[in-house]
Order: sequence, then structure tokens, then C-alpha cells
Amino acid sequence: MIKTDILIIGAGPTGLFAVFEAGLLKMKCHLIDALPQPGGQCTELYPKKPIYDIPGFPEILAGDLTTNLLEQCKQFEPGFTLGERAETIEKQEDGSFIVTTNKGTKHQAPVVAIAGGLGSFEPRKPLIANIGYFEDKGVEYFIKDPEIYRNKRVVISGGGDSALDWSIFLSDIASEVTLIHRRNEFRGALDSVDKVQELKDQGKITLVTPAEVINVVGDHKVDAVVVTQSHNIEKEFEIECDHFIPLFGLSPKLGPIAKWGLEIEKNAIVVNNALDYQTNIPGIFAIGDVNTYPGKLKLILCGFHEATLMCQAAYQIINPGKRYVLKYTTVSGVDGFDGSRKEAPKQVVKAID
Repeated sequence: MIKTDILIIGAGPTGLFAVFEAGLLKMKCHLIDALPQPGGQCTELYPKKPIYDIPGFPEILAGDLTTNLLEQCKQFEPGFTLGERAETIEKQEDGSFIVTTNKGTKHQAPVVAIAGGLGSFEPRKPLIANIGYFEDKGVEYFIKDPEIYRNKRVVISGGGDSALDWSIFLSDIASEVTLIHRRNEFRGALDSVDKVQELKDQGKITLVTPAEVINVVGDHKVDAVVVTQSHNIEKEFEIECDHFIPLFGLSPKLGPIAKWGLEIEKNAIVVNNALDYQTNIPGIFAIGDVNTYPGKLKLILCGFHEATLMCQAAYQIINPGKRYVLKYTTVSGVDGFDGSRKEAPKQVVKAID
């Protein structure tokens, strides 16, 4: 049995920052994540993609943000159960919770914080009969390392921001980039649409619209895709390629957490945002993209704020009746559980003769 103060389900940016905030209050954390490494979507889906709205960082790669968050919280020595999914939860007579994973690992804590992002998610796959055979053989639904596409022929399918952004990004890496969308209009940011048009005019991107991929061709790997254009569905043609990347978004699911008795609204967990992001079950909180409340914004920086207030409420649950006086880290410094000490240098006061 793994015992801790706060059990965090989800090791994405919000969960990792919660470790730091809990550490400032002398509370230990343990994190459960179904992915094999911390970082959530930032690590699994777009580690090389830049993020522009993290305070203090005009631009930071998603993977680098994860690295920084891990460095920030390591002094508080969090525990990790990775590659396992939180399956069941049981409330004990003493008010604590026991959470068991799909592999049978048990965790006990007086506070549970669900920071699972979009929950468990799967890519929305195109309705192509043989696409499953080519998965990991040239068909990818996420781009983790753009370098694997260097000097390769790439076909991207989709009409949203991901399809546009990656077409732009890979135009400087791949030998050929073809973007296929079933409509002439795109759903992405206007400047991205303009950039794709500019790259098309420069011959760096081939744009095929309105059209869709209906088949994948190859023996042991992707050799080509079969395309049909909407204005002439009887005419099919092949585009030779090394990789086919359908980017149709994700289908988020709460998974087993949806059966925990929590109030759910549109596949998100309802929380009390007027106070501390607690759910309808006392002692269970939901922070980050997994929760919902009036005015909710699914931004990483909002998840950081929610994690901070959650930890304040968790402190009162774990230390009933004990008053905590907020001190700025610029004044109090940071004492890590590993014995480290970080503080601002003290000013030297010198007497005047």
C-alpha cells in the first residue's frame, strides 16, 4: 500500500505543479498516470510544439515545460505510479480514500486530486478499412518527434489547427508535404491558413481540397494513399508517401473515473470554483482541463491557479484546526524534502559611524 498526503491522478503540467504547491505546505504527493512518463499531453502528443501563453516564457516547447516542472518539484520527492490507470476508489472509515489501479496497485490518501487533463483519450481515426494494419508502419496519429519525417514524403489529413500547424512545421523538414482536407475552408487560426497558402504558392506544400483519403497502399509499410476529390468521387488517384498522418483530433473519455459517483457534465467533472475546486464528494478535487465550472478556460495557466487553491484546501483537511499563514517564497524561501534550501540572499545591514 502506497500512502501519501495528496494522491494526484494525472501527471501532466497541472498535476506536477500541484506537487510543488503541496510541498510548500509540507505535504507529500504521489501521482498516478496511465502514460509511461510524466507530462501528459505535453509529452505524449506534442513535446516539440511551442507554447506561447506560459507566464514568463515568451515561447517554450511542451516537452521543455514538463522538464522544468519536474525539476521544480523534485525537491519535494514525489512518488510516481506510471503506466497504470486509476480504476476504483473506496472511502475508508477514517475519511481517507484507497485508489486501486488496473494493475492492482493500491494507494491511500486523505485527499485525492484528479488532474487527468482530458481524461483518457484516443485519436479520432478516419474510416479507412485497412488503416489499423499500417499503424506504426507509416500511419501516425500524433507527432512526437518531427525528426523521423526528415527528408520523407508526408501526407497530412485534417482541417484544424493541428493539421495546419504541423504542415507548416514539417515543410522545412520533410521532402514533400501534402495537406488534404475534405472542405475548401479550414477551421484553424487565420494566420495559419494564410501561412499554408503562402507555402503552397512557394511550392513547399501541396494542398488537395476538397478531398479525402479513402485507402492506404503498401505491403509492409505505407507506400501511398488513395485520394478521392469531392467534386469527382468517381475519380481516384494515388499520392506516394512514406507517412500518412490523419489529424482529426482526440476523443476524450473520463474512463473508470466516470463511475466514481462524481457529478459529471459534458464529460468533465463539476467542481466548486467559488472556493477550492472540490467535487461533490468531500476530499476529492478536480483541477485542470478535467473539470468544469461557469467561465472555465482550458488553459495550463488556469490549471496552475486551480492547483494552488486546491492545495490550500487540502492542507485544512490534513491539518484540521491548524492555521496556515501564507508567506511569499521571496520571503520564506523553499525548503525541499530532500534537505535543499532555496532563499534570496539576505541584505547586509551596516552601521554608519
